[in-house]
Amino acid sequence: MAEKLNSMRLLERYGIPYTVHKYDPAAPDAVAVAAALDVPAAHVFKTLVVSGPGTRPLLAIIPADCQLHLKRLASLVGVKHLDLVPREEVERLTGLRIGGIGALALTAKRWESYLDESALTYSRIYVIYVMLVSVAQ
Repeated sequence: MAEKLNSMRLLERYGIPYTVHKYDPAAPDAVAVAAALDVPAAHVFKTLVVSGPGTRPLLAIIPADCQLHLKRLASLVGVKHLDLVPREEVERLTGLRIGGIGALALTAKRWESYLDESALTYSRIYVIYVMLVSVAQ
């Protein structure tokens, strides 16, 4: 691997084991990445950027094979509603390309992050970045 990502350095700082998995960045979505790696889509987590009136952007990290329930997340956050941030706006806000956005890469922004509780049921999850990183619990 040519270069270590800041997210990898962060995992190492906290002693969290991880493995890097390479995949074709042309994969159209997280489900395709899971198929390319021959892992269940439920174990691959994608990061979505959402926002609402009067809220800072926040991150929702959900399984590749799921859709984000915006009303449920809004209720959890304590606001009336949330919307997905448009792709172009996501890249401007994060400084990252779609397909390479992740909570670990955005720790300096201190955005609230919500990880789907299903992640707790697996001994290993895969979090999509430019390179896929699997994180063991």
